[in-house]
Amino acid sequence: MSEELEKDHPTVTVDDVMDALANVIDPELGLDFVELGLIYGVEVDGGDVVVTFTLTTPACPIGPHVTEQMEEFVSELDGVENVECNMVFTPPWSPERMTEDAKFALGF
Repeated sequence: MSEELEKDHPTVTVDDVMDALANVIDPELGLDFVELGLIYGVEVDGGDVVVTFTLTTPACPIGPHVTEQMEEFVSELDGVENVECNMVFTPPWSPERMTEDAKFALGF
């Protein structure tokens, strides 16, 4: 890709997407989805981003709200054209997926 074309179409990275997803906060726990280990995967293909995530429990009512937030924050990144969010419950989330900071904050 030419340098001029790259300036017009910046390349988004998985790290960029994860940084954006760190703005999505679980309202009950007060920590972000990345720290909580709720992001199961990020795929970037040009301007298309697919985020696979879960919730702490299938009965959690915040799913639609979280999906909207993820789409909003990720779509604000330069180079992102489409965002798809897939909520899954397999494998089930467990506290072991959290960062050490999140475990400490929640007393694990």
